[in-house]
This record gives sequence, structure tokens and C-alpha cells, in this order.
Amino acid sequence: MIPVNAYAAYQSKEPLKPYKFERRDPGPHDVQIDIHFCGVCHSDLHQVRDEWGGSKFPMVPGHEIVGKVISVGSSVKKFKAGDSVGVGCLVDSCRTCPSCGEGLEQYCENGSVGTYNSVEKDGVTVTQGGYSTQIVVNEDFVLKISPKLPLDKAAPLLCAGITTYSPLRHWKAGPGKKVAVMGLGGLGHMAVKLAAAMGAEVTVLSSSNKKKDDAHRLGAHNYAATSEQETFKKYNRSFDLIINTVSAPIDLGSHLQLLKRDGTMVLLGVPDKPEAIHAFPLIGGRRSLAGSLIGGIKETQEMLDFCAEHGITSDIELINIDKINESYERMLKGDVRYRFVIDIASLK
Repeated sequence: MIPVNAYAAYQSKEPLKPYKFERRDPGPHDVQIDIHFCGVCHSDLHQVRDEWGGSKFPMVPGHEIVGKVISVGSSVKKFKAGDSVGVGCLVDSCRTCPSCGEGLEQYCENGSVGTYNSVEKDGVTVTQGGYSTQIVVNEDFVLKISPKLPLDKAAPLLCAGITTYSPLRHWKAGPGKKVAVMGLGGLGHMAVKLAAAMGAEVTVLSSSNKKKDDAHRLGAHNYAATSEQETFKKYNRSFDLIINTVSAPIDLGSHLQLLKRDGTMVLLGVPDKPEAIHAFPLIGGRRSLAGSLIGGIKETQEMLDFCAEHGITSDIELINIDKINESYERMLKGDVRYRFVIDIASLK
């Protein structure tokens, strides 16, 4: 067994504290990774505070993991010691269902295994995440990180990047398409960069004008404040696709009216309460309201390669591990531009 230093939530709503545990020794198909950086996702906060239910404690969060390979199992073909690699939101799936067969492990019909707060296929072992010094993962769920990508700024690509890339690709964002991004936070800022790189015309819809300059710097062509009623008149029936990253309650109906006929709004944010929606905005334009969940391993690798090709990384604030509880509070206030990343050297 491999001794590991970490930070963990011991109980719901308690501050994270230092924690020691052991990783399994690498098996024939495993990759042992020295973690250099780990992004801080809003879902980490939801799960350590048990806001979605079913949280398992003690919990080591973190599923935006990058680092270097220490060693590989005897049957590993894809990686070698010294490689730059990443681990995202998944560490296993059944590999046999139709979704897994199509490279959509995130929709595994027999239950995928999350990087933390999940149960391994042995039915006993609870997974622990990247707020730790090392991790051991089956090679099929390890991703190659191009040397063109700085590791610290690449970490959030493993969740924020793929969560936005996948729906943009699925709904065919590209030249001739008008894409709106609702919310300019950790997810939203990646959606802007990716959609712009794909060739779409990008408009940011934010609650105020505070982030207008940032939106244009990130690649947006247009910006509008949803607090202004004129926005809903100006952009009525304008967009082919709306990427909705907002986790706060909003009037979905009025935003759906911004879609063209046959347009789609994709939900990525998860508000804490169910949202009511009237049928008319959908019926009146044959519009669709959809959802999307991260991406499979093949698509995540595709996203990483796309980002390396186009020089896309996340805008980050690098923190030491002892600032993690403070970063959670700041994240709740929207006080980060645009993703916290933990320097795991501060844990070692």
C-alpha cells in the first residue's frame, strides 16, 4: 500500500483538514501518478457539504488532477514513468453497456465510478480524489497532457473544459452558429474560449455588466446583461445554442425565447431547487431544453488535444492547500477569476 497525504472533509459542513490514508499498490493495468495540481470544482463544495445527498466521509475531493507518472503496471501500454497525465471525473465504468461501448462512460448504464465519493467495482472501496499527493488509476481512465499545456492551467480542463466542450461538439457549435453562454464563471469562461475557437459567434449573457471586458478578452464577440429588459428584446430568437452554466434560480422561460426555432438550451449548472418552466417557450419555437454531463474518455482526450492545438487553458488562481476552506467561501461569492487550482507541493 502507498501512504498518501491529503486534505479531507471528515463530516458534512466541517472545514477540510489534513488526512492520511493509503492508495492501493499498482496492479498490472494501473498507473501510479504523483499529483502536481488539482482544480477546485463547485461540485467539490456540494459534495463535502452533502448538498446532493449520499456523501461518504471522510472524503478527499478533487477530480481535476494533473501530474507525472511515477510507475506503471506490467501490462500498461499507453504510459511510462515521467509522462504528463491527467485524471478527470471518472476512474472506472462497466465497459460492457451500450454507452461504454460508444465511448460515453459518463452515462454508463451500470454505474460509472467517480474519482471521489464513489464506490469501486469491488463494492467496498470508496474512491478518494485529487486533494492528495498520489493516485493510482487504471490506464484506460488516464489522459495524456501535451507538453504545450502548462499543468497548473490544464487541471480545470479535466472537468470545466470537458463539461463545456462535450455539448458544444454534440450540438455542433462552429462557423455560422450563434452560441450564447449564460454565466461567466469556471464553466462559462471555458465555454467562451472553446466556442470561439470552434468558430462560432459567441455572446455572453451575464446578470450584470461587471465582466464585460473579461468576456471580450476571453473571446466573446458580444455581451449582454440579463438584468436589462432590453437584452431580451435585442436577442429575441437569436441563438442556435445556449450553454447554461448558471446554478442559481432563473426564469428559464424568458431565456428560452432567445433561441431560434429548433434551438437548444443545454443545462450544465445544477440549482439547489427544481426549476418550473412553462411549455409555451418550447412549443412556440420547437425549441429543446437538454442537459449534458462531462464527457467520455475518448472525447476528453480529444478536448485536451484541441486545447493544446489552440493554446487554450483555464484562467486560474493558484493556492496552497491550507487556503482550501477560504477558497470555498470565496467561490460561493463568485470571488475567483475563474478557477482555483491547488498546488499539491504545498501538501507534500
